[in-house]
Amino acid sequence: MLRMYVAQNATGLSDEGIEDAMYDSGSVRHFVGVDLAIESAPDATTLLKFRRLLEAHGLTRKLFGAINAQLESVGLLLRQGSIVDATLIAAALRRRTAPDRVTPRCINRRKETRGISA
Repeated sequence: MLRMYVAQNATGLSDEGIEDAMYDSGSVRHFVGVDLAIESAPDATTLLKFRRLLEAHGLTRKLFGAINAQLESVGLLLRQGSIVDATLIAAALRRRTAPDRVTPRCINRRKETRGISA
């Protein structure tokens, strides 16, 4: 639970967001130490209760103070970030044909009128 809470704060995710990240991101699961083949990830409600327990006893500041001190001793700094997940897929190269190379006009030309307009 503690590692899940730290991962949540480091990534800026909500309780539901970090729960989803546990199922979607292998790096989050690895950091937290949960093997989904053996056990299920803690749900958002459990994390909420854990966070409230830490806050009720004033342990949140002490916890992150100790984590930051440990990281600073080895020259690292913990800041809030975001998780970016992307999937690359191979796509066939599309050759452009002559009509594709023409830039379409965005403005309709008005018809020319002759004579006096009212």
